[in-house]
Amino acid sequence: MTISDSDHSRPSLLLVGASRGLGLAITAEFAKRNWIVVATVRDRGQPSALHDLARKYAGRIEIETVDITQPEQIGALRARLVSRSFDMLFVNAGTANRNQDETIADVSTEEFVRVMVTNALSPMRAVENLQDVVKPAGLIGIMSSGQGSVTNNEKGGHEVYRGTKAALNQYMRSYAARNAGGARALVLIAPGWIKTELGGAAAPLAVEEAVPQVVDTLLEKQSKPGLEYLDRMGKAVPW
Repeated sequence: MTISDSDHSRPSLLLVGASRGLGLAITAEFAKRNWIVVATVRDRGQPSALHDLARKYAGRIEIETVDITQPEQIGALRARLVSRSFDMLFVNAGTANRNQDETIADVSTEEFVRVMVTNALSPMRAVENLQDVVKPAGLIGIMSSGQGSVTNNEKGGHEVYRGTKAALNQYMRSYAARNAGGARALVLIAPGWIKTELGGAAAPLAVEEAVPQVVDTLLEKQSKPGLEYLDRMGKAVPW
């Protein structure tokens, strides 16, 4: 479904990675708030909860397809959206190594590369390639993690995941430095430990509790140029 031009007067979000978990919940929350959301899945041919959500919020959610680990697919998405202008781009992509207890010395090269490509390289490729469809004073954000904080790493653990999120934060800082002085708001979000497929059942936060706070923080960050690393409540996270 393509949303009609008459609806484009409403604020709009391009959300990369929305088929499940936090991405799906963020899509729902923005749609509830009367935003137009173009939300992506990796395989449009597979029915998902996002398709159900698009039917529930008919006219507010449009589904696009991209696997951001495939550079040619990012380019194709940009080509399809080149005539559009979004108030916000948010890249929600993340995975973890299959054995979270393994150290950086234990992880296989193949597994390390898989997680690093998904968590650090691909989100930044998406930002670099899709930035032109964001309004000059819009917002570009990425889902990071508090585990990406080098300062706060006092207990270790989850080494591979931590390292990829720290790398993502560094790359986004480089992006911000290259674009210093621009009007866009840039943000890395550390949402907290949330009950999702990635977060697990032991997480203390429910999606229904955390996601509205994440969205509030994104909306508050609008029109505030420059990069910040924030938790879901809008508090700065130490780098």
